[in-house]
Amino acid sequence: MRDLSLHIMDIVQNSIKANADHIVLSFTESQKTHLTTISVTDNGIGIDPSLLPNVTDPYTTSRTTRKVGLGIPLFKQNAEKTGGTFFI
Repeated sequence: MRDLSLHIMDIVQNSIKANADHIVLSFTESQKTHLTTISVTDNGIGIDPSLLPNVTDPYTTSRTTRKVGLGIPLFKQNAEKTGGTFFI
């Protein structure tokens, strides 16, 4: 995805699929450290603990319709390509 908003929308859609009815997006920018922090918090069912260690692997997905899940891996890749970090 070339647009940051598409990554955010994908993560929010994951929250909705996880039955979240309260989703909080926060953006923090520090001019001192030149960092932007994007946080998505929800009250959904969460990621299955068995999937969590591999959630950034494109071949790890909870979907049954296809064998790949690219949303989180691409978001992580793009964050790291710009010198940033990504964590769940």
